[in-house]
Formats: sequence, structure tokens, C-alpha cells
Amino acid sequence: MNSMKRLFNFYLDASIHVALAVVSFLISTAIFFDIELGNHLAYFVFFGTIINYNFIKYGVEAGKYILVSNKYHKSIQLFSFICFVLTCYHAWFLSFDTWLILFILMVLTGFYAFPVLPQARNLRSLGLLKIFFVALVWSGVTVVLPLVEAERVFVWDIWIEVVQRILVVLVLMVPFEIRDLVYDKPDLKTIPQRIGVMRTKLLGAFLVLLFFLLTFLKDDLTELELVAKGILCLVLGGLMFVTRRNQTKYFSSFWVEAIPIVWGVLIWLMTFGF
Repeated sequence: MNSMKRLFNFYLDASIHVALAVVSFLISTAIFFDIELGNHLAYFVFFGTIINYNFIKYGVEAGKYILVSNKYHKSIQLFSFICFVLTCYHAWFLSFDTWLILFILMVLTGFYAFPVLPQARNLRSLGLLKIFFVALVWSGVTVVLPLVEAERVFVWDIWIEVVQRILVVLVLMVPFEIRDLVYDKPDLKTIPQRIGVMRTKLLGAFLVLLFFLLTFLKDDLTELELVAKGILCLVLGGLMFVTRRNQTKYFSSFWVEAIPIVWGVLIWLMTFGF
């Protein structure tokens, strides 16, 4: 039992869970827009997400990524290095246009992780901008990248999808923002710090509704997409209802981040059969 628990914690701490969530969003984009999702892009996003999240958590935040004394963190470091090698391999097969988008996303990630403003260590220290940048990068990776790689022209429906993905990620971050109230310094001015827990949840509920209503603005709307986004709307609305300040250990880190994974699997089953 202890071995299973350690393995599960490694699965979460090494950012494998969040990487699966990102790839699940990637798959949903491919299905909605009827494009072929190349294996190289999928693996690149999966391994690249692990690298970025681990570097931010254990490198920038901890201030020590190369010299690690903790045995557990060393195992995560070794795992991250293997993922880095695999990321470089799959990156070789991506198109030049995809690399241009990746460069922009890497710059945004740099703004998030490293000092760019005189009054802040990085954008992580600016509560309001932090969550917007995270949502923007997730949207870029899971919507823009696969469509650029597929050489799709960016039409109205794609931009709607970009906005919707930003909204979904913002909503998914609400439980994390509420959970971190006990740890965040007052000068971070996160949304819960500014308007309180209840109003933050109401704001999240409003974003959920806005996300679903934007679906009807699409020119080419399939029944699959309408049903899938309707289900996600109900799940995210329920999430705002059950989110509490005092959360269980795995509520945000596992259950909330599992929502994109379950949604992606559901879309896959609805498309290719149960």
C-alpha cells in the first residue's frame, strides 16, 4: 500500500497528471476540428509539459534545480531529464510554423517564471496576471499548436475555441486559488484575496456560463461538440459549488486536474464508440 501511495504521489509531483490533462485538451481540439493529431506533437506536448511544470515547481520556485540533495527530488530530476531528451527528439519533427508559435509560448512562460517587472519577482507574484498567463499558454498549446501543425487557416470558429479554452482553464484554476489562500502572501492580490471566496466562485460560475454560450457563436457547430461542452459546463458548474477553502489533499491536485482527462476520454468514446 505504501508503495502504491509513493507511486501515486510521484505521478502527481512529477507533473504526469497535469501533462495528461494538457494532452486531453489537445485531443479534444483535434476531434472538434477534424484534424489529424500527429504523434510527434502529442508526445512533444506531453513531455514538454512535464519539463516546464517541474522546472517551475522545483527549479524557479525552490531556487535549486541543478544541485538537489533530496533523494525524492533527484528522482523527479532524473525523470525530467529523460523527458527533456524525448521532447527534443519529437520537436525535431515539428514544422517551422509550429516552432514560431512555440517560441512565443516559451517567451510567455519565461515571463511567468523569471523576473520581468521591477516590483515583482515574476508574473507568479502578480496574482491576477498569473492565472491569465497560465490560461493563455494552455490555450496556445492545446488549440493553436495542433491547428498550426495541421496547416489550418485561422477562422472565426478557431478564435472562439481559443477564448473558450482560456475560460475553461481560468475556471479550473479557481479551486487552486482558493486552496492557496492559506499560503499566499497578502501582497499577491489573488482573486480570492481581492473579492473573497464566495464571489470568486460566483465569478467562476459566470465564466462557465460564458464558456457554454460562446459555443453557439460558432459557424460550424456539431452535435458532438454541443453535447461535450454541455457536459463540461455542468461539471465545471458543480466544481464551483463543491470547492471549499479547506480542501482534502488531492481535491485540486488530482480531482480538478482529472476533469480534462475524463472529458477527453468521453469525447474520444463519443466519437469512436463506447
